[in-house]
Amino acid sequence: MTESDERVAPTLEEVARVAGVSRSTVSRVINDMPGVSKRAKEAVTEAIATLKYVPNQAARSLVTRRTNSIALVVSEQGDRVFGDPFFAGVLRGVSAGMAQHRQLVLMMGRTDQDEAVANYLCGGHVDGAVVVSLHGHDTLPKRLAQAGLPVVVVGRPLGDIVVPYVDSDNMSGSLQAARHLVELGRKRIATIAGPEDMAVGIDRLVGWRRGMSEAGRNPDLVVHSDFTGAGGAAAMAELLDRDPTIDGVFAAADIIAVGALQTLADRGRRVPDDVAVVGHDDSILATSTTPALTTVRQSVEELGRSATWRLQAQLAGESHLPPSVLLPTELVVRGSTLIRT
Repeated sequence: MTESDERVAPTLEEVARVAGVSRSTVSRVINDMPGVSKRAKEAVTEAIATLKYVPNQAARSLVTRRTNSIALVVSEQGDRVFGDPFFAGVLRGVSAGMAQHRQLVLMMGRTDQDEAVANYLCGGHVDGAVVVSLHGHDTLPKRLAQAGLPVVVVGRPLGDIVVPYVDSDNMSGSLQAARHLVELGRKRIATIAGPEDMAVGIDRLVGWRRGMSEAGRNPDLVVHSDFTGAGGAAAMAELLDRDPTIDGVFAAADIIAVGALQTLADRGRRVPDDVAVVGHDDSILATSTTPALTTVRQSVEELGRSATWRLQAQLAGESHLPPSVLLPTELVVRGSTLIRT
């Protein structure tokens, strides 16, 4: 055993002695509390660096009543979370946006079916939560807010839940997709909509229907899918069975579009010659398909970053914060709608 292995970690009292201040002054500096002169703060900071003192997080939490942790709660099962690029993007954004908090607690599972998630979050383990992918009238955000835990939702919550949220302009994005297919001269335009129990599925369907209405088209070719490739493939097959003359499709997510493209290939339909396809998200999947996918771009990482900013601003006591943040979307045209002459 070396001498460094036997060395005892420096204590708060040693920091106070080296800095020439009281123990309570050191505590106030460490916990960023008021009532400390600039000179004393500099002395404590120098002593901490000299002694290589590491504050005891448990003791600090008792003083500040903060855990220095926030939770990212994804209301989906693990296979969905790790199989969809959307969640990886949100996670990167949340991680990048964590300025004051050092620890991120990732929780997965259908929160409308699991009491343990709410019990943990309300048990003083985290300072706040970012909740993603709510289904139906999930009461988790409302329960957290009522328990006094700051919460921000990624995606517009359904029902009477009044909590801050960050979302993309899904209606505008799907409207752009619908208008693009109409402008291409496509006559029978279908949509593979997202889940009916999620605002994202509802809002993107509303935008597509508006586009069809503007063009005087009958918005009857609708099949819902979950956000999986298998779901998209099955939905595309159902649409083709219903109407083999379909020549345009808006899929509510790139991962759905991937499945739709596979079914079209299996049925001998050329993309974009026979059927033009538009997705949504502009995820990594959009450039991995053949042809590359025309899609509606949303900044998934910015969703996570903005949600984390909103949560941390609330924790910091900032006033006049917006109740919601709506991020822009834009159409990105690629080979799945572009016929080369």
